[in-house]
Amino acid sequence: MTQSNLDAVLMEAEAALAGRFAELAAREERLTERVLRVFAEEQIALRHFNPTNGYGYDDQGRDTLERVYAKLFQAEAAIVRPQIASGTHALAMCLAGLLRPGDHLLSATEKPYDTLDEVIGIAGDAPGSLREMGVSFSAVPMTAAGIDVDAVLKAIRPETRVILTQRSRGYALRPSVTPAQMAPLFAAVKAVRPDIFLMVDNCYGEFVCDEEPLHYGADVMAGSLIKNVGGGLAPTGGYVAGTLAAIRRVESRLTAPGIGREVGSYAGSYRPFFQGLFMAPHTVREALQVSLLTAKVFERMGRKTVPASDAERADIIQAIQMDSPERMVAYCQAIQAASPVDSHVVPEPWDMPGYQDPVIMAAGTFVAGASIELSADGPMRAPYVVYQQGGLTYAHGKIALKRAVSQMAAQSLLP
Repeated sequence: MTQSNLDAVLMEAEAALAGRFAELAAREERLTERVLRVFAEEQIALRHFNPTNGYGYDDQGRDTLERVYAKLFQAEAAIVRPQIASGTHALAMCLAGLLRPGDHLLSATEKPYDTLDEVIGIAGDAPGSLREMGVSFSAVPMTAAGIDVDAVLKAIRPETRVILTQRSRGYALRPSVTPAQMAPLFAAVKAVRPDIFLMVDNCYGEFVCDEEPLHYGADVMAGSLIKNVGGGLAPTGGYVAGTLAAIRRVESRLTAPGIGREVGSYAGSYRPFFQGLFMAPHTVREALQVSLLTAKVFERMGRKTVPASDAERADIIQAIQMDSPERMVAYCQAIQAASPVDSHVVPEPWDMPGYQDPVIMAAGTFVAGASIELSADGPMRAPYVVYQQGGLTYAHGKIALKRAVSQMAAQSLLP
């Protein structure tokens, strides 16, 4: 593909996506207005950005930030902490808090993301896994239409305590699930077993839709602050939001039983967490536009993309089926080379902790591992799918895409 041909493809793709881009702009405005309303209700002021130390009793910044998240996500309570190291950490904290020995964990969306394998005990022998603690696990396959509600209901056991729904596809080619698509499952489960906790892995999904899973009946959801909700500014952290009954169990795993959310200081400023949340609707819009353009361009080159460029979106992840390890590696290396940080680094597949296959990961980000910033990765296994996510600005995503396609063409890796 020549440079002039590539420029023509990009122009045609942008023209075809004009309507979708306008929809994203309208959603950004609606969600930004919602964030502004909550900030005004909580009277956010400079004092809320101040650091604290020691036990952190009466930490105004921390407590106010958690009230903001609770209101924004229609939760009764929330835990928002820099001490939560990742989305996996937030999810593990939820599972450890909600489940007891002898309980059963049921996944409604097939096998969870790879990093939960050792948390649950599906693979490996990590100390402290749910399996080691006497928790059993099973998963229900999805259909082409999404969650198989009837199959989930049939898979419920007397000892089932948590049903997990993963919003994003993870390292799979199944469709992601919007909060509205989760609603029939939530209603059906609550009708027969109101004692079951409905938990959602909300990573990569916040602000992609107008509403979040709690609006449709989930009991608790969790995610990472260096993904969507951090807006590219949060330096670390994770969150959990949900019913008070769920949060009271989870907070005991945050600190200790009897202490819960009452302690936890932060010697850095809370400003990036508030400011990142304010920026999140805009940043997510930029990331989604990058995903849409990527999908449209690769579709025109005959590659399978999930979701397709005209499909409804539930998260910021764009999967591109490369069908060969050479294409996969070339694309990730080109994205790294077009990054603002570590552009000189050449990523190679490696045995990354928490994954069962070698993984190649392009992530030249300002915040290490922040997948709201442009990144591309995937496990080195057939059909060799690149999972691209993020993009703080549409301009950067477009430039990186152009360079990646050009590099693949130079290596004779395009159709």
